[in-house]
Amino acid sequence: MNSVVLIGRLTRDPEVRYIPESQMAVATFTVAIDRPVRQGKEKQTDFPRVTVFGKQAENCERFLTKGRLVGIQGRIQTGSYKNKEGATVYTTDVVADRVEFLEWGDKGGEGMRSSVPSGFQPLDEPSIPEGFSSLDDDDIPF
Repeated sequence: MNSVVLIGRLTRDPEVRYIPESQMAVATFTVAIDRPVRQGKEKQTDFPRVTVFGKQAENCERFLTKGRLVGIQGRIQTGSYKNKEGATVYTTDVVADRVEFLEWGDKGGEGMRSSVPSGFQPLDEPSIPEGFSSLDDDDIPF
């Protein structure tokens, strides 16, 4: 069985290209996923590369930006290639069958939930607990 489910934040905007023969869109992006932290240990983060095809890739380009929270369902795929020096480079990617936008909004729009699909009700903004401050997108380090 080869199945993976991830939730993380984009580390940069998706890059989209088109396959010349079929004009199918292919989007690639990287997500930051925190590992569970044990008491007294330092936080660790993984950065898997995600590949998405077709209409879903076009939607990723349209709606996703750096820092947005996404859910990904797909499979692990490994590969290799020869770099310029002739050395073999091994790759591990997540090929997404499904990408869920857990935060909504147009790429250039203001606010995370500015473009909610029809039939969905936007969530009320959560209140900020005492002793905490809100973060802007510019404050997110990735």
